[in-house]
Amino acid sequence: MRILVVDDHPLMAEALGLAMRTLDRATEVESAGDLRAALERATQVSFDLCLLDLALPGCSGLEALERMRESLPALPVVVVSGSDDPASVLAALDLGAMGYIPKTSPREVLLGAVRLVASGGIYVPVEALKTREAAQLALPASASGVAGAGTAADLGLTSRQWEVLELLLKGLPNKLIARKLDISENTTKIHVSAVLRALGVATRTQALIAANRLGLRLDP
Repeated sequence: MRILVVDDHPLMAEALGLAMRTLDRATEVESAGDLRAALERATQVSFDLCLLDLALPGCSGLEALERMRESLPALPVVVVSGSDDPASVLAALDLGAMGYIPKTSPREVLLGAVRLVASGGIYVPVEALKTREAAQLALPASASGVAGAGTAADLGLTSRQWEVLELLLKGLPNKLIARKLDISENTTKIHVSAVLRALGVATRTQALIAANRLGLRLDP
């Protein structure tokens, strides 16, 4: 696995790199100190995963994630941030992050989260969703109706809708989903709406969290 670490603090970048190299002997890690360098390197090398700090020079808040997702929509991005407030977590997931890891997390949590995302899962920090405000933002009551569902048949989805769900949960925008499945954007919107209804949710972020709770796994 090839991982790109994007953090402007050399000590943090080094610590993340050392941790990632313990995942597997074959794991290769590169680091970049700013978004421009990260995007330039990612266009030259095919990475399997990106660990992204949100507090990068020249970027404010979630701008780094937005630009990364826009430039490299197929690259799974996990946010590693000093902030763990629920609003930031949910906002990052809504922008297509496949996980959000607070920098205060123990090493074991970090490694577990990366393994989960690398295997096609979605990592949502439970602690960040424990407040009442986060719970209200996260999942509506209707989402409880899909508990126990784990396959397309369980959710009442067609095979095509399941494909859309997989790409949706990887953070791909409708335009890229349409391109990958060779269907129109209008058809994609119809399928996305059907998927959200099946999960009992209204937004992509809620779909991500619902899928995490259901234990859905995507093809890596």
